[in-house]
Amino acid sequence: MDKADFLTWGRKYDKAFGWQAQRERELGAKFRRNKALTSKDLAAVVEWKTKDDSERMARSLALVARNDETTVNRLTSQALSVPGSEDSYRMNCITLLEGVSPILASVILTFFDPANYCILDGYTWKALLGNVPPNMQSAQNYLVLLSAIRKTAAKQKLDVRIIDKAFYKKGFDQANKTQ
Repeated sequence: MDKADFLTWGRKYDKAFGWQAQRERELGAKFRRNKALTSKDLAAVVEWKTKDDSERMARSLALVARNDETTVNRLTSQALSVPGSEDSYRMNCITLLEGVSPILASVILTFFDPANYCILDGYTWKALLGNVPPNMQSAQNYLVLLSAIRKTAAKQKLDVRIIDKAFYKKGFDQANKTQ
């Protein structure tokens, strides 16, 4: 894909997933302003990620609710306040929260800094790196994906999240066309 393709697929994502795209912008603006999350923010991220799976949402909300407000604020503040792209440190801080997987941590980082982060997802992995490994949902694999997607974003002179949305939407459409 070239730059125009990435922009087109990114717009298709925003149109197809309008509620999520709007909520992503709202939460991202709040995270950038506060440089930390509240327990309510953490629940909102879970709801965004699990919107189409009510059972998974209920389980995930119950897990993240075990975190007290002070811990959520302290760990997310540490992660979001560190200068530069201390990716491993940021992931480690956020995943110390109960119920927060590398996938959920990637959502938080992406909302906070869409120019430099993407969401850990199989469609994006497959587009950039080929077959999805069985343990794809690890912090280590997120860093591998992040490195690959940043190279593509730099080459296209686009934000990482635009590349991410484009690969996700294209992969999603292809997967749902073949079913």
